[in-house]
Amino acid sequence: MLNQLLNKLERKFGRFAIPHLMSVILVGMIVIFCGDLLMQANPNISEELRMQGAVSSLFEFNLAQIKAGQVWRLVTFIFLPPDTGILFAVFVFYFTWLIGISLETTWGSFKFNIFVLLGMIGTIIAGCISGSATNIYLDFSMFIAFAILNPNFEVLLFFFIPIKVKWLALLDALGLLIVLLFGTWGMKFMIIAALLNLIVFFGKDLVTAPYYAIRRQYYKHKRNQK
Repeated sequence: MLNQLLNKLERKFGRFAIPHLMSVILVGMIVIFCGDLLMQANPNISEELRMQGAVSSLFEFNLAQIKAGQVWRLVTFIFLPPDTGILFAVFVFYFTWLIGISLETTWGSFKFNIFVLLGMIGTIIAGCISGSATNIYLDFSMFIAFAILNPNFEVLLFFFIPIKVKWLALLDALGLLIVLLFGTWGMKFMIIAALLNLIVFFGKDLVTAPYYAIRRQYYKHKRNQK
């Protein structure tokens, strides 16, 4: 039913889809990341501004600033780069681009746009309630979607340990589940709202996929022991 609805919407509104959306988002991330690096290296910038990430702070979701008229923050938070060093940031940028391109290739530009849009809407709703929001859970949703569609894709953990993405996604899902069980109500709502796109696109697969993956590995292990 979902595919039928998306196909109807695509026939009517597909021309408005942004092609290569992940590349657009990634360029924004890199520009902001480089801006933060330049600010941190500027000796004329105060230590407080260096710590805050002077460029990033202009684009983050801040409800008070949005109410004050800085409405661009409702969108620009998706361009915020990871708060990390250069080496790990390069890895994050590459992997984020790889995931986005793969999803867009599988679904097409319109459906990928809808997936990102649903995640943004959920995050914005959560941010308007809690006062702040982040793009972390939106990135998580893309990674989990990628793992569901490409469970046996291998990445190099710590740059030298090969591991399939389904196991990394399972660890991420476990972490999110722990937060849902023991985190504050604000954190719980933030996660559920930001993962709205996964709920709409995959539904029961989010529950059944980990179960069947674990079961397959269990029976494979039993066969190898015989």
